[in-house]
Amino acid sequence: MFTGIIETLGEVTAIHTEQTNVHYTISSSISNDLKIDQSVAHNGVCLTVVSLNDGTHTVTAIDETLRKTSLGSLKVGSKINLERCMQMNARLDGHIVQGHVDQTAVCIKREELDGSWEYRFKYDSSLGNVTVEKGSACVNGISLTVVNSVEDEFSVFIIPYTFEHTNLQEVQVGDKVNLEFDIIGKYVARLMGKNISL
Repeated sequence: MFTGIIETLGEVTAIHTEQTNVHYTISSSISNDLKIDQSVAHNGVCLTVVSLNDGTHTVTAIDETLRKTSLGSLKVGSKINLERCMQMNARLDGHIVQGHVDQTAVCIKREELDGSWEYRFKYDSSLGNVTVEKGSACVNGISLTVVNSVEDEFSVFIIPYTFEHTNLQEVQVGDKVNLEFDIIGKYVARLMGKNISL
């Protein structure tokens, strides 16, 4: 379980393909504090730490994960949002995030405003996922407030701190991002007859 509050940015230092699996080695300020078998969200995708080295950790993405997320577009040098799982005795600053990406979206707008940034994302609404105005959505693992919500698009506004401390700074129009929709919203949508895979 995660909160969508990014702890730190990591950098991909190596990518190794083994059959249909891809192993990503990440350098980060938290890598030395991790343990083998620990769950860490990488751009919102919950992945298990499989090995550790000095200042780096390695995780494995299976074919199913690669097909449903944007991890396949990572390259050596890519910045990646990292969050360790939440502590049950801590404040929930973002929203309840499972680390299970529902689908990807494409950035269709990036505009620098007076002191903030607007990003707009388009996704395939035929999968049954929905956003609501002022609700929460997780974009590349970041808990964000939805604005200008329509059936297959929504916008978010980014403050300078979030821009500087996450990989949204690298997201351009046309880039793919990971989306995890609000778990409560998914249950409500299911109860209301939406076709959602839970």
